[in-house]
Amino acid sequence: MFLKIYKNGGHVLVAACDREVLGKTLKHGNTTVEISRAFYEGECVSEEELQKALEEATTANLFGEKTIKCAIKCGLIDPDSVIIIDDVPHAQIFRV
Repeated sequence: MFLKIYKNGGHVLVAACDREVLGKTLKHGNTTVEISRAFYEGECVSEEELQKALEEATTANLFGEKTIKCAIKCGLIDPDSVIIIDDVPHAQIFRV
């Protein structure tokens, strides 16, 4: 899984995705979503490293089966909140 962390003041944005979906453009109706290398390609991390980053995140943007399963396993995402875009699972986390 790829992990990239963005920090701005007290906010921490985690962008993470599976290796297999990095660089793909997904289509849903008239909408396209790009899992861009510029935004998502950071360090290649283990499940434990991703979990640690997600626990510190105020916002997260996640794509891919392994990435989503990790967030669900940590209790950070409800499986019912996961959407599928062009056969790729996607979820976001917002802490307020």
